[in-house]
Amino acid sequence: MASPSPVVVPRNFRLLEELERGEKGFGDGTVSYGMDDGDDIYMRSWTGTIIGPHNSVHDGRIYQLKLFCDKDYPLKPPTVRFLSRINMTCVNKENGMVDLKHFPMLANWRSEYTMEDILMELKREMAASHNRRLSQPAEGTTF
Repeated sequence: MASPSPVVVPRNFRLLEELERGEKGFGDGTVSYGMDDGDDIYMRSWTGTIIGPHNSVHDGRIYQLKLFCDKDYPLKPPTVRFLSRINMTCVNKENGMVDLKHFPMLANWRSEYTMEDILMELKREMAASHNRRLSQPAEGTTF
């Protein structure tokens, strides 16, 4: 007897669930996200915010990000780009893109991961020993 295959939730239903969770808020309030353009029926463009973790050079800083969920999301990860300048080992210093090769969550993407998971993992990465003390660009500068 074959094992049952997992239920695949249609892309828009999945994104509507993520939108609802993003609007309600979650965790300690230091990470948030929402749609960039409420008129985009494909729900592709999103904005994320991360407040830097305590006891790091990011403490109290507010970082803005763009997440783009193409038609293959959630089977494939969104593209993630910092708008706020940041110095992290997984972020391209020229354009703010989160580098798949240096950010395991995106490199090893699983369809059950969410935008919330990405933002929370980026915040954890900010606090990691290899990023927590890196000198940072002036606050408020953008890519």
